[in-house]
Amino acid sequence: MYARRRHVYFAMMGTCLALFVLAWGVVRIWSVPAAVGMCVVAMVIPPLAAMVANRRGPEDRWWDDPSGDPQSDEWWDELDGKKRR
Repeated sequence: MYARRRHVYFAMMGTCLALFVLAWGVVRIWSVPAAVGMCVVAMVIPPLAAMVANRRGPEDRWWDDPSGDPQSDEWWDELDGKKRR
């Protein structure tokens, strides 16, 4: 699943770069407002790409990772019922 998110991220960022390059390299010759519109669309893509890349899937078990603080981990294990006293 991580590979799919990474591929989608790079595809979105490639699209963003292509829009910028095409807007000011080709489209501005015929229509500056269209080039500006393409740049506005390209401006929205990076935040969306970051959200897609950092999204957690249902198979990601991030909540089971230890935090590194033994007291906190022990407390959470007790709440989850993993460690009974």
